[in-house]
Amino acid sequence: MPGRTAVTDTLKALPAQLAPPVELPAGVDELAAGAATALGWTGTVLPEMTLLGRRVCLVVDLLADVHAERICLGQEPVTDRASVATWAWPELAGRVPEPAVRIVGAIAVARHWRTGLANAVPFLRYSDAAVVLPTSAVLTHDYLANCLPRARAFGVAVASAEPDGLVQVDLPARTDRADAEADSLYRWVSELAYDQVLETI
Repeated sequence: MPGRTAVTDTLKALPAQLAPPVELPAGVDELAAGAATALGWTGTVLPEMTLLGRRVCLVVDLLADVHAERICLGQEPVTDRASVATWAWPELAGRVPEPAVRIVGAIAVARHWRTGLANAVPFLRYSDAAVVLPTSAVLTHDYLANCLPRARAFGVAVASAEPDGLVQVDLPARTDRADAEADSLYRWVSELAYDQVLETI
């Protein structure tokens, strides 16, 4: 029959070589905390959350004076994205709460560098970003030839996690970043982070 490929009955497909899955040496939150320490990022390391479709652990610094003012005024965190988006309207200028946290960085813990970079890079608009990978993922040619050049070009820090859970910096973050402008997306992320910080206090 035209357009079809003939296959003999004796042909058997062989299974692809299965490599054991790469495992993380410790929990995501623990590795993120280790990376923040290794990178010298000060602040609270929040549990992993999904933001903008990416899984990251935010490192945030609570602004004590703004936090105190918001408590006095009864201004709790607003986590509804649509509500926070209205804060950029000119008629609300000076009438919305100030950000109570500063986002220091976003850490993506992943088993493969491509996943890690995909999760971390969107946050470079607002803060530093880092990727934590297990050592089994960094001891490859692909990591050296593809991951490190891309991470360096974006300015993403890369850290490796040893089998015992110790995290070491392989590539530091770029130090020439400009301060982020607090647009509505940043305000929404900071409100989510503020909500998480209040749960840890």
